[in-house]
Amino acid sequence: MMNDLQESPVDGQRGPADHNIREQIIAAAYDHFAHYGYGKTTVSDLAKAIGFSKAYIYKFFDSKQAIGEAICSNFLSEIIVTLEESVSSGRSATEKFRIMAETLTDTGVFLFSNDRKLYDIAIHSCTEKWSSSLKYIENIEHILARIILEGRESGEFERKTPLDETCRAIMGAMKPFVNPVMLQYNLDDLPRDKNEMISLVLRSLAP
Repeated sequence: MMNDLQESPVDGQRGPADHNIREQIIAAAYDHFAHYGYGKTTVSDLAKAIGFSKAYIYKFFDSKQAIGEAICSNFLSEIIVTLEESVSSGRSATEKFRIMAETLTDTGVFLFSNDRKLYDIAIHSCTEKWSSSLKYIENIEHILARIILEGRESGEFERKTPLDETCRAIMGAMKPFVNPVMLQYNLDDLPRDKNEMISLVLRSLAP
């Protein structure tokens, strides 16, 4: 996932936006985090591993979090792209919601099972409310709102409840399967809980 790292305008970055040294730092930091973990790594550790001075790294990032933000922003953006592509394949709003919920859950489970260090960064992003995490949730909310509106226009979903209230309630229902902190404690009861949540939400949306 991280082989083709792309630039993302996130908090804490300094210097030219397209500087290739920034890309080198991000890629090397990801490799270091993947081996040692985000929480146990310092900027000094990264400087030694990358071969740059600590001061030089600070020319591009103002903190370790800023580097983590760049990594997090990249892979969360990739998830959103995948989510958009998956949802677009749905033939109805009902099917699109089901695909959305399943894709988000499956992506989280895949990260937890196959890239625990990256999952660790996602947990930090969520618990510390990094801008990358907040933007990710905002993007999910926008996709959800589009699905709800499509379902209302097609007659699949009820129209009485205010859209913002409907989206908040559904995001709350999906939180145990979208929030990485919560998802790791719900793995034993997947996919039953996920399927029950999807069915419950779709019943609540019925006209």
